[in-house]
Parts: sequence; C-alpha cells; structure tokens
Amino acid sequence: MILSRRHLLAGGLSVAGLSALAACSPGKAAKPASLEDLTLRAATYRGNLETFFQAAGVADTPYKLAKSEFVGGNLITEAINAGALDVGGMSEIPPIFVAGAPGNQVRIVAVLQGDVNNQVVLVPKDSKAQAFADLKGRRIGYVKATTSHYILLRLLDEAGLTWADIKPVALSPQDGLAAFSSGAVDAWIIYGVVVQQARQAGARVLRTAKGVLSGNYLVAAAREALDDDLKRQALGDYLGRYAKVAEWVNADGARWAKVRSAATGVPAELYLREFQERSGPTRLIRISDAAIASQQKVADAFAATGLIPGKVEVRPLWDDRLNSALPDD
Repeated sequence: MILSRRHLLAGGLSVAGLSALAACSPGKAAKPASLEDLTLRAATYRGNLETFFQAAGVADTPYKLAKSEFVGGNLITEAINAGALDVGGMSEIPPIFVAGAPGNQVRIVAVLQGDVNNQVVLVPKDSKAQAFADLKGRRIGYVKATTSHYILLRLLDEAGLTWADIKPVALSPQDGLAAFSSGAVDAWIIYGVVVQQARQAGARVLRTAKGVLSGNYLVAAAREALDDDLKRQALGDYLGRYAKVAEWVNADGARWAKVRSAATGVPAELYLREFQERSGPTRLIRISDAAIASQQKVADAFAATGLIPGKVEVRPLWDDRLNSALPDD
C-alpha cells in the first residue's frame, strides 16, 4: 500500500536512499558459487507473515536472508527496480504504476490470498449513514493510489455516484486517523488493524471490501534474480517457507494474535478479533489466469479515471517460473 512521500521518509527509507541501499547490498558482491554463499534480500512489513519465519519454525534457510522493513508496497516496487531487493510483497496496485517503465524489474511470482474484511468504510458511531449512497455530498477520506482508493472508485460506481458527488479527501493512514477522530471527514476508507483500533474507539463499519476487492495481494521478485539460476532456486525455497508460515497462522488465531502483538505493541485482542472476522484463510498460491485478470480489472479502473496515462496490460508483469514451489489454487 502506498503512503505519502512524507510518511515514506518517516518510515526510514527514502526514495533517494534506495540507490544507496542498492550500492551497499549483497547483490553488488561477487557472484556466489552455492546457496550457502548467497544472500537473498527480502522486504518485510512490521507484523506481517514474512517477519515470522522463526516463530513458524521455517527460518533454517540454506542461504542467508537479509530482511529490510518497509512501510509501503510502492517503496518495495521502487527498491526492486533500484536493484536493492530480490523479493517483496504488495497489493495489486503498485506494479501497475511501473508496468510500462523502461527496464522495469518487477515480476509478480505468487499470489497471497488474504482478508478483505479488514478493509472497510468507517463512519462515526452517531452517523446516520446506513449505506454508501448515504454519503453523497460528504467528506470521504481515502489513501491515494491504494486499495482504499480503488474501493472508493468501485463503491461510487456501485451506488450510481460520481467523484463530483462527494468531497474526496486524500490522506495518509496516519493523517486519516487524525482527521476521522476529529470529525474532519464524515467517512474513512482504510485497512489493517487500525480498523479494529478505530472500532474500539467507537467507529462503525459501514461496509467491508468483501465483494469489492479480490483478496489478492502479490509477491514480486526482481527479473534479474529470476534470471539467475541460484537466486531463482533460493526464491522458490523462500516462497515455499512463506506458504508454510501462512499455514501456521491459519492453524491458531490466538497464537498469531499474541506474536503479532509482541512484534507491534498492538493489543492481542484486536488482532484476534481481526482474525476471527477475516473473510477467509491466508494462502500463498501459484499464479493463475484469474489472478492476472483480477489485476487487469484494477488497472482498467485506474486508467478509466485518468490516474494512469492510459490502458496498461499487466500480463507482462507476471512470471510463473516459481509456480512449482507453491500449492495450486
């Protein structure tokens, strides 16, 4: 998911800093002769699946694993393009914005099917709105160029409304929380555990993204890493372990809530409620025509609103060379 530049900088890695990261990364070292000599550079999000290899018992990789924490999928996309990362996760949206860029390194190698009930339209507890159409003329906060933005576009269309029928307010998640809490917006389209935090403070869920979002999140790798036999082997192993972490999460929601709480400081009961209300289990699966079609639908929606210059064909972004490392859909 994409944050504003100010918040990206606050997250610890600036866009300009990606070149420095690439320059000092293991990818600039001599080509490794074996897996034992190889370092795979992986992106993580605080509290997400890829940070729990150790807890899930799959941390014994035959290669070195260098993890860097990011705050948004767009930074991960840029880091892959800068040669600073070999693999990382994101929503369907960030790759769309680099699809036609010369020398684009981003190649989608797996689909993480996840929760869509934690992406919602929130309204204050005293709001009279009972359906999205009731927000006509209201101030609606959203996060630009993210799943939040896409949900807004889809719900406007579903309600027979246009962009001109509302007062859209583009905000980062942090600024959105402040705006929503102070009453500066009448509704907020947002995602993640902040939904549970807002609900705890009295907010009401007007609508979840079930039936709007596909639930597909993506894992992308660098094309140059995929073209290297040894790195491709390591990437396949990494995805297999990632899939096992997903199985470990699905097996025990209370355990998952506890370890996430320890990693982030968010109360475990909020993570447990998110787990109990999720739209389905989390699974890392192979690339499929259906997944490609889902991203194409998102790209077409952004093109129709002029958010990208024109139609983008997403199929060239997808690379199925690691499918054998993953379970089928």
